[in-house]
Amino acid sequence: MPPKKMPPKRRKITTHARVVEPAVEAENLPENQAAARDTVTFKRSHLYAGLTVLTFALGVLVGYFIWGYGTPQPGVYKIETRGAPSLGPDDAPIVIVEFSDYQCPYCAKWYAEVFNPLLQQYPEQVRIVFRNYPLSFHQNAVAAAEAALCAGDQDAYWKFHNELFENNAILNSQDGSVLGLGTYSQFARDLGLDLKAFEKCMSEHKYKEVILDDMNYAENLPPDKNGEKAVGGTPTFFINEHRLGGAYPIEYFQQIIDAELAK
Repeated sequence: MPPKKMPPKRRKITTHARVVEPAVEAENLPENQAAARDTVTFKRSHLYAGLTVLTFALGVLVGYFIWGYGTPQPGVYKIETRGAPSLGPDDAPIVIVEFSDYQCPYCAKWYAEVFNPLLQQYPEQVRIVFRNYPLSFHQNAVAAAEAALCAGDQDAYWKFHNELFENNAILNSQDGSVLGLGTYSQFARDLGLDLKAFEKCMSEHKYKEVILDDMNYAENLPPDKNGEKAVGGTPTFFINEHRLGGAYPIEYFQQIIDAELAK
């Protein structure tokens, strides 16, 4: 009988689609022997197909437990990038817009396992644009986003971006504490920033409206053809306008990037 569909594992911070597995066919043996009358066998090609399906299903199952993702959800969007921090050539043929949250563990995982390898593999072909989408239940996400933008005033946005994700565990303290200015000032000190200017920017909440604008922009994007929100959680990526919602491994990005480069 055909393997069952894998139901998607729903989470608040990713979008999912159903995984549909191909069916395996079977043939009945000739009925010239009574003992074989009720016996079912498989062609070798069907057996191989069945093994392929099972291998694929196992990979998807492992992905659910490790990454918390489902099959990529289709969607094409034109995302505004003007004024947002970016890394990579301005004329790169591939633009990846990331809506992210510095306190999000899945965002930190994607940063740790995909961010640098992707830039190293496509140094001239990819530009990454960061837009803020701090989740309401992450008590330190907004301040962290403000801190990165304040560091950007001193041409250190991406250095601070990296520092925040590399210290994601501090933002996610088990007691749920709200971090004070001192934590972000320490990060700024470690990076050699002008502390007086950095702390003034933070105290004045200079970039609060910028962060709210990013959030409102994401919320007002139209849903896809299946009714899924364009940005339903973090991280959500738009690769040359193709949406990829979730902390997917690098292979998924490579497939889309290579296909776009081949056009």
